[in-house]
Order: sequence, then structure tokens, then C-alpha cells
Amino acid sequence: MSNVKAQYEAYPYPERDPKDEKKRLITGSPSHPLEIDHHLFGGQRDWARGTKILVAGGGTGDALIQLAQVLTSARKDYDITYIDLSTASRKIAEARAKARGLNGITFVTGSLLDAARYGPFDYIDCCGVLHHLPDPQKGFDALAAALSSHGGIGLMVYAPYGRSGVYPLQEAFGDLTKGLPPKEQLARAKSMFKALPDSHPFKRNPHLVDHKQGDAGFYDLLLHSQDRPYAFDQLAMSLSVSGLALAGVPQPYLYDLNRFATRPEDMDDITAMALAEKLDGTIKTHVVYARPVDATPTMSGKTDQAVPHLKGVSGKAMAQAVAANGQIPVTLNGVQHSVVLPKAAAPILAGIDGRRNIAALKAGSGLDPLAWAGIWPKTSRSLEQFGLLLYSRLLA
Repeated sequence: MSNVKAQYEAYPYPERDPKDEKKRLITGSPSHPLEIDHHLFGGQRDWARGTKILVAGGGTGDALIQLAQVLTSARKDYDITYIDLSTASRKIAEARAKARGLNGITFVTGSLLDAARYGPFDYIDCCGVLHHLPDPQKGFDALAAALSSHGGIGLMVYAPYGRSGVYPLQEAFGDLTKGLPPKEQLARAKSMFKALPDSHPFKRNPHLVDHKQGDAGFYDLLLHSQDRPYAFDQLAMSLSVSGLALAGVPQPYLYDLNRFATRPEDMDDITAMALAEKLDGTIKTHVVYARPVDATPTMSGKTDQAVPHLKGVSGKAMAQAVAANGQIPVTLNGVQHSVVLPKAAAPILAGIDGRRNIAALKAGSGLDPLAWAGIWPKTSRSLEQFGLLLYSRLLA
């Protein structure tokens, strides 16, 4: 048994109790259907025709459950294949799906390197997996081979700068616990961790929390035997080698070089985003959406049939905040920002419910075409930069 497989048999990650499915639905990036639609399909995907999905390296099932539950609640057909090498993780994912009464899922114990034999897929989720492969590029290549020509991928890989302090500890703990069973490795590493000085770079990094969230989190963060981070330009290169191109990121503001310096006119997007990552310093994971390099990019929100959704807040609540203050607070990676919006946008925001399209919002706003053109594009663009507004016809 490989060290990675042994780890996840002993400590399925992330730690989840199927009984908790009665109390909450865990959502996030990548792979919320609204976010998928916005970044990969121009907000215009016809969900009624069904969606063939791969969850590659599905672990204990967060992405799987999010996808299946959101699509089930929206009454959309889907066919999901879950693949993971850990039988212990699969057992938890299956129990979570059963607790919710979710159907349309095929569970496979195996390697994502074999993904193509189950495809092609309209959408592939791969969250927190590729950076743990012996040869990550083979993973990128395998996912690209399993993707349909009109499909897209949502993935997450670790980033170096927001994880400062992690890799020296991984190396030291790994050398000092080599050959031990996972539970004894964990015990010894925890003992060493307690002896670390408060000045250690890991302890001074406020963005690292997994080690505080149970044994599985500690092991995955500090004892993983295969773990390589990707700077943003390195990630873009791996996508390119596999015939994929970047389609979007959930919070573009984090990668906006203009936050720190005037971007040179001749600088390409990837270089600018990689420099912004270095200047920001808080990014510990990269979440990106990608599509085949020869696919035609589609931009969301460009027609009157586009349907906007607000993420994490109701339109009425946001409208009240904007009308009162002309801005809303947003926290990204522990840093608070202010999103400045025109107060005149409040009535438009109040009408956003995930079902009304731009034409309906425009008609109900009371604004003439010139005023609308001066308010809505700016409002939409600002909210999209922070991942607060997504376009999708999922509920339309």
C-alpha cells in the first residue's frame, strides 16, 4: 500500500460525519453549479439536458455532495462518477449521499489516472488532489483526456506563499517519523509541534488552520508524504501542457496586479496574476476553472437573458447596505476589503433572486437606458471581482 493510500485509509480527509448532513450543506469553490456555469459556460448552460460529471479524488465527498444536492434541489438531471483510491473515504462519501437520499452517483475505488475510461465528461471536479500525485502532470493529462470538447474543469491546488512554514515542517516530521504507521507518525509529530518556538514561520502564519481541525487535518497539512505547491504561472503551464486554458478564478480581485502597481500594457494575464500572487502573500490555494484550449471562451452577463445570482447574501440585504453606505465589506483570506458600489444600484440589487434576468431587472429598476448603462455594468463587474455575483440559468 502506498503512503498516500495508507494515510487516507487511516485518516479520511476532510473529517466528516454523515449524521451532520441533516444539519447543513457544505458549499464552496470549486464546483458549485452556479460558479461552474458562470466561469465555464457564460452563464447560459442548459442544465435541463443533464450533466455528466466526474469527481476525481473525491475524498469524503464535499464536492460530490454539493454538486448532487444543488442539482437535485434545482430538479436537474445528472450522472456523477466519484473516484478515489481510499475505501475509507469512499465509505464516508457513500454514507453522506445515502443520508440525503441522493441518486445518480456511481462510486469507484481507483485512480483518477484512469478517468478517461469513464468519460467523456461535461464537468470534472478535482479539488486538492493533483498536488499529491507522484507525477502531477500525468493527473492534468488524464483529466484533460476525460473531458468532452465542450466541457470544463474546476480544480484546486496548493499555492506556496500563503502556506509559508508548511514545507520545512513536512520535511522534518517526515524524516523523523519515516517508516512508522500513520497513528504513531501523528503522535510523534504532535509532540514535536508542541516544542516549536512561537517565532517559527508556521506559527506566525495566520492563514493555516487545518492542523487545528482534527487529526486528519493535522496529518494532511504537516505529514503528507507527497505535496508540491504551484505558483500561479506554474499551474497555468501545467494546464497548457495538457491542452487546457484558464477560464476563470472565483475571486479575480486577489489576482489583480493593479491593486499593487500599474500593470505594464504589454504584460500578459498569467504573468500579471503570478506577480499579484507574490505581492498578496495570503493565497494558500489556487482555485481555477479551465477548458480545452481550442474551445471558444464565453463571457457571462453580456445579454439581457443573463440571470444574476448573489452569493452568500440576499438581494434585499445587499440593497439595504448599498443604499445606506455605498459599499459592502468583504473578507478575503483574513483581510477585509470594501467593495464600493453606486447607491443607485440598490433597487437593482433588491430585485436579484436568481430567476429574474437582466431584461426583467432593467424593466423593474425605473432607470432609463442611459442611467442603467452607467450603473449596472460597474456594479456587476465590481461584485464579480470578489465572487459575489454569478450568472447562471440554473433556476430560470
